[in-house]
Amino acid sequence: RDRLASDVHNCVRKAAEVHRRVRRYALSELLKPGMKLIDICERIENATRTYLESDCGKDAQLRAGIGFPTGVSLNHIAAHYSSNPGDRTVLKYDDVLKLDFGTHVNGHIVDCAFTWAPNPKFEDLLAAVKEATSVGLKECGIDVRLCDVGEAIQEVMESYECDIDGKHYQVKCVRNLQGHSIEPYTIHAGKSVPIVAGGPQTRMEEGEVFAIETFGTTGRGYVTESGECSHFALNPPGHKTRPVRLASAKQLQSTIQKHFKTLPWCRRYLERAGVSRYLLSLRHLVENGVVE
Repeated sequence: RDRLASDVHNCVRKAAEVHRRVRRYALSELLKPGMKLIDICERIENATRTYLESDCGKDAQLRAGIGFPTGVSLNHIAAHYSSNPGDRTVLKYDDVLKLDFGTHVNGHIVDCAFTWAPNPKFEDLLAAVKEATSVGLKECGIDVRLCDVGEAIQEVMESYECDIDGKHYQVKCVRNLQGHSIEPYTIHAGKSVPIVAGGPQTRMEEGEVFAIETFGTTGRGYVTESGECSHFALNPPGHKTRPVRLASAKQLQSTIQKHFKTLPWCRRYLERAGVSRYLLSLRHLVENGVVE
């Protein structure tokens, strides 16, 4: 058991060190007004591949590499946006960019994000989220109730106020976004870590891995889904599905299994793997519960 735990820790430490190096590269070289979001995504992902896949041989991306598509969520978009092919969005000085990217070694995923906002008018908003995240991390531990983590985060986050462009705001938690547990090759493993009070009384257990994610906003504190989907993942065995009858969809399912297993991916990754004319097949897999 101790040896297994040591192996897991070594995988996570390696993935975390690569994340630190790529994060430093992004901050120094990529996050600048005038950069295209799609270029930021691809250069971060290529840097991750260089560090982790180069010495892994066959099926390298499944042994070590990208944990999930690079998130480049701008301004009112809180999370889970990655550039799809053809995205021409350009980063600007007044933007608030949430950069979220992951690394993995043997399926053990490191999930880490930060906010880039060079205009000093956003400093108080960023300070609220940073302190709330730190408090949330300190609150974690074996046998800690998830609801207590959320309550601590909310108390700190919503103690902040900020002034932006002459308007005064109370910082709020985005109450329907949460952190989550992580398991090998599974980014969302079943337990959710709230960022407001009143969450589940489920406890953290020894050996579990969690991503503590906090979202502060000057808006109403609630997100809705909209726009084009950019993150996909193959559902794990046992998930309720309907039969896949389209031959091209079966072939696409096989390609996804070969390249990603249950790791998240995006349309850019399919095209990098040489897949073309896949939109109808992808829709069929989503509609039949094979892909989410």
